[in-house]
Amino acid sequence: MAGNTSMRDRQDATFVVRLLGIAALTALAACGSGGGGEPDTGDGGSNDWKPGVFKPSSSFAGRCESPRAGTTDLEGSVLDENNFLRSYSDETYLWYDEIVDQNPASFTSALAYFDELVTLEMTPSGAPKDRFHFTISTDEWERLSQSGESAGYGAQWAVLEPNPPSRVVRVAYTEPDSPATAPTVQLARGADVLTVDGASVANGNANTLNAGLFPAAAGEPHTFTIRDLGSTVTREITMTSAIVTSSPVQNVKSVDTPMGKVGYLLFNDHIATAEGQLIDAVEQLAAESVQHLVVDLRYNGGGFLAIASEFAYMIAGAVPTAGATFEEIRFNDKHPTTDPVTGEPLVPMPFFDETLGFSPSAPEGQPLPSLNLQKVYVLAGPDTCSASESIINSLRGVDVEVVLVGATTCGKPYGFYPTDNCGTTYFTIQFQGFNNQGFGDYGDGFSPQNDPFGEAIPGCSVHDDFDHALGDPLEARFKTALDLIQGGSCPAPTGAAPERGLAKPGALHPPDGIAPKDPWRENRILRR
Repeated sequence: MAGNTSMRDRQDATFVVRLLGIAALTALAACGSGGGGEPDTGDGGSNDWKPGVFKPSSSFAGRCESPRAGTTDLEGSVLDENNFLRSYSDETYLWYDEIVDQNPASFTSALAYFDELVTLEMTPSGAPKDRFHFTISTDEWERLSQSGESAGYGAQWAVLEPNPPSRVVRVAYTEPDSPATAPTVQLARGADVLTVDGASVANGNANTLNAGLFPAAAGEPHTFTIRDLGSTVTREITMTSAIVTSSPVQNVKSVDTPMGKVGYLLFNDHIATAEGQLIDAVEQLAAESVQHLVVDLRYNGGGFLAIASEFAYMIAGAVPTAGATFEEIRFNDKHPTTDPVTGEPLVPMPFFDETLGFSPSAPEGQPLPSLNLQKVYVLAGPDTCSASESIINSLRGVDVEVVLVGATTCGKPYGFYPTDNCGTTYFTIQFQGFNNQGFGDYGDGFSPQNDPFGEAIPGCSVHDDFDHALGDPLEARFKTALDLIQGGSCPAPTGAAPERGLAKPGALHPPDGIAPKDPWRENRILRR
């Protein structure tokens, strides 16, 4: 197994890790490390590796062991694919000089070799600096990133306790018009999942649980025992997985308070369709004359950085963002002035004030609406990652106050260009983002100031409340934000910092749940 465990295998297995607990991670790492296998001497490559000597990646690009019909792929070998990854990493990886240069001919698959092309350094907390290296099939990437479509039920699960014999899985939220919300199913936030295909969630077989909770394809029927929020009885449902289209912006509403109207929206993914939905949400809240805004990013792992820029502009408006940098992107020291992927001069990303044409409902070049706020309340947690953290960092960079309610964010000031080669799209960290004031070092995340695991900012540590619907004024995080708006103070800290490394002294670390998503939904991504 040592030579054939790909990064994608590890991603799929992260769900098992979350259910089985940390002990599984050690075994998984042992299986996945190393290259193994006999040297590849395929038709397209030769074993002329010399440590520290690199040919241009372009000399190996598109030379494939299995060329795709109807593409520009050429006949090649695994060695060609490995050499492409080795050279491309040396050219573009942010920490290229921290990669241990291993012979590409010693690896029997490109995925296994890619898995090794990472830094081994740690963050200040003791977590791996690069926790974000992954791959996805190119066909799947194109479908997911553009339309938000993926195989599943339209239920986002939250693993509140991963370890047997007391595992806990609950529903975090659902997608409209999906199998999870069908009349015969009607799943909603807070529902407990008790069994999956006869296996107990608390202590049953992890393979059975993962196969049912995270189906690999559409058309798979699976049976669940559910206890709905507030109910003392259970019920059995059967859901058949389908291609589900994500609705990234939900629950847009306003709440009357003595301090004026408070707008709320749940924003779950920076995918292409989010552009038009965010515009609609901001226009609705502006029409309702909201004076305060609560943005729920607790399950938003990121996506397209430009959409984050658009949304930050829609929050702050023209005055603080005029001429300011949303995010300055810095590549490795080989590329101080030029983008190594596009070849274009490096220019800071502005706060976009016009549509960029991501969404069919938002043609390119249309003025964006704005709320013109000087303060925003963000509901966040360990699933708040990457492009979502850019919203926080970049608003702070133009002196818009961000109040964080929830728990420490994931800590990813990094990003990459999706790079296709031979039918696999590779994601290797290529740049780091810095705000208008030059700050971008939050590798351990942003934390509410009363539980500072990472970079402390104003706010309150508050647990994720699965006993209330998202957007319910009584839901713990939203209620705290409403209390703060009305002059209240933080409750005693109850949020959970992520268990990524060594906790800082005094930080709280009770279980607060992880909502597993595909790795592509937990990133900061640029379009070419």
